[in-house]
Amino acid sequence: MSLSELRTFALTALIGTAGALIAIAVAFPAPYLIGPAVAVTLAGLAGMQLSVPGAVRNVCFVVVGVSMGTTVTPEVIVAARTWPLSFVMVLVAVVILLYVSCWVLQKFFRYDRVTALLASSPGHLSYVLSLAAETRCDVRTVGVAQSVRVLALTITVPLIVDVLDLVGTDPVILPEAMNTPVLIATLVVSSLFGMLFLRLKFPAALLLGGVVVSIGTHVTGFVGGGVPNWLLTPTYVILGSVIGTRFCGVSLGELRTAFVAGGVVTIVVTVLAAAIAGSVSYLTGVPLDAALIAFAPGGLETMSAMAVMLHADPTYVGAHHVLRLLFLSVLMPLMLGKDARQR
Repeated sequence: MSLSELRTFALTALIGTAGALIAIAVAFPAPYLIGPAVAVTLAGLAGMQLSVPGAVRNVCFVVVGVSMGTTVTPEVIVAARTWPLSFVMVLVAVVILLYVSCWVLQKFFRYDRVTALLASSPGHLSYVLSLAAETRCDVRTVGVAQSVRVLALTITVPLIVDVLDLVGTDPVILPEAMNTPVLIATLVVSSLFGMLFLRLKFPAALLLGGVVVSIGTHVTGFVGGGVPNWLLTPTYVILGSVIGTRFCGVSLGELRTAFVAGGVVTIVVTVLAAAIAGSVSYLTGVPLDAALIAFAPGGLETMSAMAVMLHADPTYVGAHHVLRLLFLSVLMPLMLGKDARQR
């Protein structure tokens, strides 16, 4: 990391921290995610060049993955028997959200079919942008529309959970924190698994590495305890800042149309996803807060971190988002077709 990159990251972290403190002061839910996301977004739109180095971002993904896995107990495995219907509904939800969003963008915003499809994808941002670079579409529009979705869901999902009074309805017993040597060993092994999954081209590979190692060690009783707050809190702040940096370098002119389109689509998919989540919660008995976060078409890492922060079931949430990403990996190329490729 060069000195210039270090300075930019330090400024980004400072703005993100200030945003988190403001969010805490006004009693926002999930303040360590929402505050930095909003603060860095506004700073980026004001013309500031902000960024988070890839290495720092990757470490955060591993930490969140490990944190998710610490919640898996034998009781959770038993509860998972009620999830098959929920898994099927994730696939149904992806198709519904994709088709409805695409129709809205084509009908009311005159997007061409390929741009509308890629802008409508309910998640998997990095994969979608990779596809956009190889197809005949408006890449900048796709990027802005997708970033609006991620930012809007980061803000609205915890607000919905809070307004519906779904936070803290049951007493939450936080596990004792892992001691430092065990924590370091777990993070190192998780990183190695994450790099293996990267080579195998798994979605959210580094996060999955942390999940796999943490679940394996906690279910067997080999390791006990959770990730300490002194590590989790800055991790959430950095992840929120990462979301905000996606708007750096975007002019207000470019943002206006894509922001409106992305906002409309986000409202539509949020309503649809909430309706599906409510039905799944009613039919399976899964807590509504976990279902809402699991079916929200946001980023896997962000939604997983949110589940931990809001005391929802992070294992349930993570499993559903991973399935959504895997399904999108197969579905999107089929939907685009060969004719969408650049000639």
